[in-house]
Amino acid sequence: MIARKLIPPSGDSPPSAMPAYTGRVLAYLASSVTIVAGILENHFSSSLIWFVPAAMLWPHILYFIIRYLNLHQSAGIRENTMLIDAALVGFTIVLTQFSLSTTTFLLLMANFSFIVVGGIRSWIFGNIITLISLVISSLFLGLEFAPPEPLVVSIVAGIGAGIYVSVTAYYTHQQAKALQKATSQIQHQREQSISLSHKLAKYLSPQVWQSIFTGERDVRLETQRKKLTIFFSDIKGFTELAEEMEPEGLTELLNNYFNEMAQIALKYGGTIDKFIGDSIMIFFGDPTSRGTKEDTAACVTMAIEMRKHMKILRQKWQGLGIKTPLQIRIGISTGYSTVGNFGAENRMDYTIIGKEVNLASRLESLAEPGEILISYETFSLVKEKVMCRDKGEITVKGFARPVPIYQIVDFRRDIGSGQSFIEHETEGFAMYLDTDKITSEEKDKIVLALESAAEKLKDT
Repeated sequence: MIARKLIPPSGDSPPSAMPAYTGRVLAYLASSVTIVAGILENHFSSSLIWFVPAAMLWPHILYFIIRYLNLHQSAGIRENTMLIDAALVGFTIVLTQFSLSTTTFLLLMANFSFIVVGGIRSWIFGNIITLISLVISSLFLGLEFAPPEPLVVSIVAGIGAGIYVSVTAYYTHQQAKALQKATSQIQHQREQSISLSHKLAKYLSPQVWQSIFTGERDVRLETQRKKLTIFFSDIKGFTELAEEMEPEGLTELLNNYFNEMAQIALKYGGTIDKFIGDSIMIFFGDPTSRGTKEDTAACVTMAIEMRKHMKILRQKWQGLGIKTPLQIRIGISTGYSTVGNFGAENRMDYTIIGKEVNLASRLESLAEPGEILISYETFSLVKEKVMCRDKGEITVKGFARPVPIYQIVDFRRDIGSGQSFIEHETEGFAMYLDTDKITSEEKDKIVLALESAAEKLKDT
């Protein structure tokens, strides 16, 4: 008498799932047939014949009430209607005077449905309601016990309950298969989406990609004013090299350079804006920021490491036959800029604009090979840690007065007798040694390598 779940037969149910309407009709039909068999065998009073049309009409009446009240999509409707059916089970058991076979198979169908509908919780509540219904019905109808049932009635009750349980179990199994298939498809689509998102991430700075995919930032045309530190760099001598090399080799070299520099930028939390020819544009302070002073210090530290890393790249490129001594020049400026999505609704670019961007670009173009030029604002934020030289003033479009600029020499800790690094570069030799970054395990290996190199150099 209990329906599995209340889903109308009009197609609202998932594929292969038996609608609760159909399940309820089947349960009440099995109960009605049992009552009829009992009446024919003179086991039940003929006055119970009213139960048959009532039981056959009840599922349809309940269905139309739920549809009329627009409750068929309610989250708790299955459990609520199950409790009504549980009450009717208790009433029917008392009505049939606790007839053994009828009671047993009614409870079997009921408990099976309770578990299918909502697991242990529904099973507990369903049985509680059934018990309460038994007590109340007994008070009103009287507590009587029927004599042993004829075999025919037991067989009919057993067949009816067996058919209900078997059909319900079959459709539950089919529904489980459909759910498993849907879960597999969802997992496959999820894996495809993750793979696609990681591919698309290569066209965005990791910080921007992360903020979009975590929902922190909407993909719409909007900008904001922020205090940022902007970095520009390009390769001095690249134009001459482009005339000497084949496009394929030049592309490989440039991609190798960008890959090395990008790793350093990400190490310090820089947002890579774009690659333009042989130039790189990076900014600090958005979409994540540790404060203007920390962002500026990170940008300057990144620039110094990039300049030092070029020694390694030059040595590597020389081994590949590239004799042009490539060096980078860098410009850094700190100040308020407009950052956000620029472009059209269907094609956006996450970038920055403003006079500080122009200043950083101008400083990069004025820098000598291997030189890092910074604005006064940047200098004021890093001067305690970085030794700088005053380079005078320049006139820049957008600035009312000349702009003081400075050249970065190196970190103060690395200058003088207490410096932690030694570097030397010449034809056929390049060395950058930073003792602060060398572990005790690596120290012995480096000493052996240097001693071996020194012996070889003496024997030459």
